[in-house]
Amino acid sequence: MSGLPAALAEIVDDFAAVEGQDKITMLLEFSKELPELPPELTEAAMEPVPECQSPLFLAVDASDRDHVRLHFSAPAEAPTTRGFASILQQGLDGHSAQEILDVPDDFYSELGLAQSVSPLRLRGMSAMLSRVKMHLRA
Repeated sequence: MSGLPAALAEIVDDFAAVEGQDKITMLLEFSKELPELPPELTEAAMEPVPECQSPLFLAVDASDRDHVRLHFSAPAEAPTTRGFASILQQGLDGHSAQEILDVPDDFYSELGLAQSVSPLRLRGMSAMLSRVKMHLRA
C-alpha cells in the first residue's frame, strides 16, 4: 500500500505474511509492546477516543511538525485496542505531520484482521487515526 511511512509499511507487510490465528497472535504481541506514558503525561491530560470499545486515550505532540510524537494509553485488559494503538505508535511516532496525514484512512484493512476482529473494533482503529489527523490539521 502506498502512502505509508516505512515503519508502518513494514508492520503491514508483517501482517500480510501470516494467516488466520497468527494475525491475532501478532496483534496481541503488539499490545504488549505499547510503551508506557512518559512521566510528564497522564491519562487525565489526554484525549479519550470514545469510538473505541475499550478505554483509550491519546496525545499528539505536533510542536515539531517534522517529528510528531504520539502517545496512547489503554488498559492491559483491552489487548485488541492496545494492539491497534501500538501499531499506530510504532508505525507513525516520530514521522512528519505530512507523512501521517498522507496515510490512507483505511490502511488498517491491509492488516487482514477483518476475519478475526469485529468491524466495531476495526472502526476503533480508524477513529484513532482520524483523531491523530484531526490534531495535525488543527
